[in-house]
Amino acid sequence: MTPGPIGDGYDPNSTFILVGFPGLEFAHVWISFPLCLMYIIALLGNCTIMYIIKVEPSLHEPMYLFLAMLAAIDILISSSTMPKILILLWFDVMEISFNGCLIQMFLIHSLSAMESTVLLAMAFDRYVAICNPLRHSSILTNKRIALIGLLSVIRGSLFFSPIPFLIKRLPFCHSTMLSHSFCVHQDVMKLACADTTPNIVYGLSAILFVMGVDSLLISFSYVMILKTVCGLSRKESLKAFNTCISHISAVLIFYVPLIGLSVVHRFGERLSSTTYIVMGDIYLFVPPVLNPIVYGIKTGKIRNKILGLFKISCWEEDVKVGSLHFSSVNMISRENERSSFIKNPI
Repeated sequence: MTPGPIGDGYDPNSTFILVGFPGLEFAHVWISFPLCLMYIIALLGNCTIMYIIKVEPSLHEPMYLFLAMLAAIDILISSSTMPKILILLWFDVMEISFNGCLIQMFLIHSLSAMESTVLLAMAFDRYVAICNPLRHSSILTNKRIALIGLLSVIRGSLFFSPIPFLIKRLPFCHSTMLSHSFCVHQDVMKLACADTTPNIVYGLSAILFVMGVDSLLISFSYVMILKTVCGLSRKESLKAFNTCISHISAVLIFYVPLIGLSVVHRFGERLSSTTYIVMGDIYLFVPPVLNPIVYGIKTGKIRNKILGLFKISCWEEDVKVGSLHFSSVNMISRENERSSFIKNPI
């Protein structure tokens, strides 16, 4: 079933066709395994980060609370797309309903905006911690951190809630095949057979006012941090800058694929479909996988807590094995005593 003809707007019963990996349909099942593994790693990694921050009182600090928000957003982004992609690859179900596509589109864009806002909040936290450490606890109180989290949700939702309505007004009368295995605004918009200028203007404005402004403010915060760090001793400057490495990595992991995907959609008419698919998959699936790994390795408190959990589990396993071994030895000893008593009664 195809979307409605020109002049009729959209048909709520229409569908779009998602794309797996053109030319590699025979290998879809095999391709699904690394993607499924990435999804599992993203879920386990981010859930572990959230659990450790929740149960460890020493991690109830602004940087770690923002990290927990980042982990929650990464889980939601992965879960809004990966199950549908796996169904496509496993069962060759390529269709997605019009309304389902709009919902997925809104989730992808709004959650990305929320992640950008949290990354900005983390940059502000590093700025205050390094440039004004005496006021850090008084500026970033738990109440203000919760308010920042709420504002990130409201901001992402408000800026990108008009996108589905802008798509709804468009007629689709030709191809309904997308260039990704998920729905994004730029991709769906290209299939319309009407003027998409309002979509282009608003979509570009939303990205500039959210991701663009956030990236500029993050850059400005690090300019101020560098200015402060340059006035410290070598040892103190290295220690201060080391606390920023994880956040800088998270910023690059988020913004580089985002910029790459935007450039591909704006100026990549002559690129192959595989380029679109790979760039889209990197943008959506790499940050949720790499963020918990980066923070788990580079953040000492989280790394030590994770290692502590593994040590406890290994110790408990050793205790169980030791108890079983002791019980079996004790039973054998009793059996030997009983046999000896029967053979040599008093």
